[in-house]
Amino acid sequence: MNRRVVKEMLTAAKIELHEAEDALTGLRKIDEENYDLILMDLRMPGMDGMEAIRRIRAREDEKSEIPIIVVTADTALNLRGQCLEQGADEFLIKPVEVRGLFETIAFTIAKHKRARLGSGDGGEAA
Repeated sequence: MNRRVVKEMLTAAKIELHEAEDALTGLRKIDEENYDLILMDLRMPGMDGMEAIRRIRAREDEKSEIPIIVVTADTALNLRGQCLEQGADEFLIKPVEVRGLFETIAFTIAKHKRARLGSGDGGEAA
């Protein structure tokens, strides 16, 4: 239900969205496509979001740097810190509000763009 709401928000804003039913499918999609940002749930069948984040960050290509925003209904103590430690860039609690989602997306992409420009490679954010 929450994923559908986020999808509707992004679609209404004319943002192209690709969905994955589970983390393994999502990881395969990352192999096949280029993404500007990943919205990652933590609770998925087969593999949880934390493991998926670790696998993305362990890649040996530029896709290891795709910005990741965790979007979860889990409110466990220090979960935000754990996600950031594993490599997530930001953390949102469901239900997500439109303004908060778009502000977090804009902030995260801008932060990555600044980091890439500051690294001297002259590249732009993916």
